[in-house]
Amino acid sequence: MPRAPGTLFLLLALLLLTASPASASVEEIGPDRATRIADRDPNVIELRQANPDLTSTAGMVDGNWEVGYFADEVELALVIVDPLTGAVRESWTGYQVAWKMARGYPSSFGHKLNAPYVFLPLCALFLIGLLDWRRPWRVASLDLIVLLGFGVSHWFFNRAEIGVSVPLQYPVLLYLLFRMIWIGVRGRGEGLRPVWPATWLLIAALFLVGLRVGLNVADSGTIDVGYASVVGADRIAHGNQLYDNFPSDVSEGDTYGPISYLAYVPFESIWPWEGSWDDLPAAHSAAVFFDLGTLVLLILLGLRTRSGKSGRKLAATLAFGWAAYPYTALSLESNSNDTLVAMLLVATLLVIARPAARGFMAALTTLTKFAPVLLVPMLATYRPAGGAVGGPAPEEALVTGGGGGSPAATGPALAKFAVAFAATAVLLMAWPAIDPGLATVWERTIGYQSGRNSPFSLWGQVGGLEPLRVLILAAVGAAAVAFAFWPKQKTLPQVAGLGAALLIGLQLTAQHWFYLYIVWFFPLLLVSLAMVNEGERTLSTDTLRAGEGRESGEEAFRLPNQPAPGP
Repeated sequence: MPRAPGTLFLLLALLLLTASPASASVEEIGPDRATRIADRDPNVIELRQANPDLTSTAGMVDGNWEVGYFADEVELALVIVDPLTGAVRESWTGYQVAWKMARGYPSSFGHKLNAPYVFLPLCALFLIGLLDWRRPWRVASLDLIVLLGFGVSHWFFNRAEIGVSVPLQYPVLLYLLFRMIWIGVRGRGEGLRPVWPATWLLIAALFLVGLRVGLNVADSGTIDVGYASVVGADRIAHGNQLYDNFPSDVSEGDTYGPISYLAYVPFESIWPWEGSWDDLPAAHSAAVFFDLGTLVLLILLGLRTRSGKSGRKLAATLAFGWAAYPYTALSLESNSNDTLVAMLLVATLLVIARPAARGFMAALTTLTKFAPVLLVPMLATYRPAGGAVGGPAPEEALVTGGGGGSPAATGPALAKFAVAFAATAVLLMAWPAIDPGLATVWERTIGYQSGRNSPFSLWGQVGGLEPLRVLILAAVGAAAVAFAFWPKQKTLPQVAGLGAALLIGLQLTAQHWFYLYIVWFFPLLLVSLAMVNEGERTLSTDTLRAGEGRESGEEAFRLPNQPAPGP
């Protein structure tokens, strides 16, 4: 018994000795030793040969030593050293030094969606579900393959090879641009004709929705875009200045229109922002809502534009196309605000025949991420062209076929659109115009975006291309004006196709492009491809209400010069 205290003391000493190496190791690997370790990295040795005056600084970031190497105040290399073992965890040069998103971190975008056992089956389902297996060599089959072609670029991006991934995104965008212009100008062509019954497509879409939402809940993260929207919603909810008033960890998050923040207010009110970049349940719930909202609106669009069996098939095709496409899932798994643009654009198509509602939605969409402003001239002059079976349909008709209608909006319709658009824009911008002022808003939003330098575009990777970029940008602007008057008569697939073309054209000129932007144009592209078919016409809503075109299936649609079936 008397020896018990001595035994306890000996055990305590052994425990301290066991713990001491780790403690000594942490103390041993300070900034000086971390720098000496980083100096031996091959990337640093090679840089020092070209830059003898290379300087370095070391700092603790996220539990690791980050040693940066500079020449003329430009950071050329970054070495990350483990503070416990002294091992070099990462070594970066070039674009990856300043851009973490270029380093191929698996948890940055998409999380489990990037896993081959998730991404590849999703691609296969998208192709199998929408392909016309009876006629596989149709151009629509190529459309589906090209849409999945972003995956090639994405694969290199995930390997941190953005010198390869960035050039590979442009052939896909260019193909889709010319395909949408072709459909938009001609008004007909080969579109999607899935062979599966509408019920099967809808069941598959619902299954995929459950899978996507489950992935969002179980394994997803919120990128800076979603975080910024939550912060902006907090600023609005508390009556604080919105622009030029963001925290340092997302200091440039105030680069969007006010709708990008207002839309998050209901979600931030339920799950308030805690003042840090945590799990952000408000961003998760908003992303899920925008995704499901887009899906529901696509279903409504399909049901309202065609009757009976054909309407159900169109609705199921649109729902499946949205739910199965991997890049709509990428936006959801990243909890970004980009799907808000998609949802508002589909909502605009739903009210396209009502000038005031169309103007209201056009303003909302424009003041989300600004790019949809290119669609405003075409939306302003749009008027339903005429019923599919007879003469011109009333203005309340949702969509029309071709022929028989006015080539442009009447004066009253154009006035309604303009007043609704202007009133909505003024109302939304009134507060930012007062505090902090329009000059600051411009500088923080469009000014920042237009002057942004990014390696995620050819314009940022290759010098001397600015004249070409400006030329393409001018052509896109001219096309936005031209599409307001030509073609003179537009069906809904044409409007959707030309709208998608304008957004793709603008993205071709973007200084910073990313896969999340695909959802801006994808719903319009999907609507155009799903609704346009040789020998098919879209019925107007009022025509359907009047009881015309009661045939189901393909027989309900016919060409403008095709006579109606006999009694």
